[in-house]
Amino acid sequence: MWGALLGATTGAGLLLVLARLRVVRRPQLAARVLPYVRDLPQGVGPGAARSTGAGTEPVAVAVFGPVLRSLARSIERVLGGSASVRRRLHRAGLDRTVHEFRIEQVQWGLVAFAVAAAWGLLRTLGDPGAVVSSALVCALAFVAGVLGRDHHLSEQVHTRERRILAEFPTVAELLALAVAAGESPVGALDRVVSRSGGELSADLARVLAEVRTGEPVGAAFDTLAASSGLPLVSRFAQGIATAVERGTPLADVLHAQAADVREAGRRELIESAARREVLMMVPVVFLVLPVTILFAFWPGVVGLDLTTP
Repeated sequence: MWGALLGATTGAGLLLVLARLRVVRRPQLAARVLPYVRDLPQGVGPGAARSTGAGTEPVAVAVFGPVLRSLARSIERVLGGSASVRRRLHRAGLDRTVHEFRIEQVQWGLVAFAVAAAWGLLRTLGDPGAVVSSALVCALAFVAGVLGRDHHLSEQVHTRERRILAEFPTVAELLALAVAAGESPVGALDRVVSRSGGELSADLARVLAEVRTGEPVGAAFDTLAASSGLPLVSRFAQGIATAVERGTPLADVLHAQAADVREAGRRELIESAARREVLMMVPVVFLVLPVTILFAFWPGVVGLDLTTP
């Protein structure tokens, strides 16, 4: 009986493995269709947004969804500024809606509230009269968590924009070289996007997708100029749009803009060094100078000790 049971279990396991291998080896629909629609903008229309967002919610949102959404709506009514949040989400390159960002703020606030509540519970066990102050600390922790997520979003925007500024001269030079070699603006854009990676390349890939779906090149770059929070990138997009519409030499425009970005970065580095001149003197005054004085005078002090009767 035991042998028959073990044999049946082994056979059933092998059948399950073979059935799963057949399913795994079968090409998925996304793998067959994705190479043909890769350049199309994602999330066009409400149906696409629902299909792409389905199944990607965190566990906490799936379980406590109604409560979190209610708190998110309350935070939206209190804080407001949905236009600013939407603009910063776009500048940070985050594929989220304002409501999803408010839910993240609630989650950050609840985590801070839980940490403060645990600390307040331990404090209350030793001092029962500290209940009111612990409750106040918990409320302040929730507010700090909510505002901390907003501050983190601003930091994400600044980090991404610094990366874009670091990538911009190289991308502009590559575009200029491709155009000077005889490529059309769209062909040069396709060549640079396919051979580079980064935040600016992702923005240019979206521009290329819009152009391939029928939007004029000038209008697509005007959209990039309007949505970008960096003046240099806005001037870059406006310059390309103007060059395409009026037929001006595009390679010269791109070379000039790359040189302007490098010069701006050099000026910013010099200004940063001038602002931090006092801080740069701290290691010299408090570290290098005392060591130098010690090496200069210590042999003399030892010699005096040795010769003193």
